[in-house]
Amino acid sequence: MREDIRVIKDELHASSVSVFGDGIDRLTATSSEAAERGLHVWLQPRLGDHPEHEILDHLAETGRHAERLRRQGARVHLSVGCEFVLYVPGIVPGENVLERVENLLKGSFDPEQTARRLRSFIARSAMVGRSVFHGGMTYGAAADDEVDWGLFDIVSVNYYAYLPRRADYVRELTGYRRWGKPVAVTEFGTCTYAGAPQRGGMGWNTVDYDKPEPEIVGDLVRSEQTQAAYITDMLGIFESMGLYAAMVYNFVSPDAPHSSDPRHDLDMASYSIVKTIRTGSKGPGGAASEWHWEPKQAFHALARHYGRAGA
Repeated sequence: MREDIRVIKDELHASSVSVFGDGIDRLTATSSEAAERGLHVWLQPRLGDHPEHEILDHLAETGRHAERLRRQGARVHLSVGCEFVLYVPGIVPGENVLERVENLLKGSFDPEQTARRLRSFIARSAMVGRSVFHGGMTYGAAADDEVDWGLFDIVSVNYYAYLPRRADYVRELTGYRRWGKPVAVTEFGTCTYAGAPQRGGMGWNTVDYDKPEPEIVGDLVRSEQTQAAYITDMLGIFESMGLYAAMVYNFVSPDAPHSSDPRHDLDMASYSIVKTIRTGSKGPGGAASEWHWEPKQAFHALARHYGRAGA
């Protein structure tokens, strides 16, 4: 983790890092390391598939750490969570995230009830966040979430759109300015195959995990250039609009290793800007016990882009 944070700061030339997850120890260690290296930290708990009170307790603990960092002089924002319709049971039917995604895609949910439950849990989360953290606060919303942005300091959206023209992106994102608050794109990016941008936030959904060894579905063509071009093009749009922040999703995906065999190149279905290389003997489930990452074209394109911006 320390080496990854060093690379993000010194070789990628990023000024901010989004730290998210469901382990308090990992969240605090990673965000502290990022703060010590002078990065602007966006800290977001993501405890999924747990009862609501446990998710809120997890948020409170994360928020208390964010407040400690803030008082120590770190630049830190707290996001109370990410796309609650997916992560929080009871808003959309489904026992887990994947089942909720499937029900959303099938339309197997009550839109009015879902919107009401989502607004209620966002409000409860904002109240918990405010009780422990006194800096800038936000929520990582999906593009079609109905959010009362009066509860937050920053309007944030996880943005995976693919539109015909540059002006279409500008028009869509301009709508988020109607609350008169800073606008941040808290996630954007694409997977690593030709045509991935067109699949937006569902680009990952092209792996058959029911096979003895997970396998890519269809005849995907690996394309690091597609990923790099989409990311830098979108950054140009965000910068032209003067958005408050934009953060690429994501740095590394250890659970989606690269393979020279296209059928098993799970990195194609990954949004990460580096590719995971598994080495060593295989353990339970067929996963190799050791791994490292290597940069993709997107990493190098971002490093050049951020380097020019910093200069």
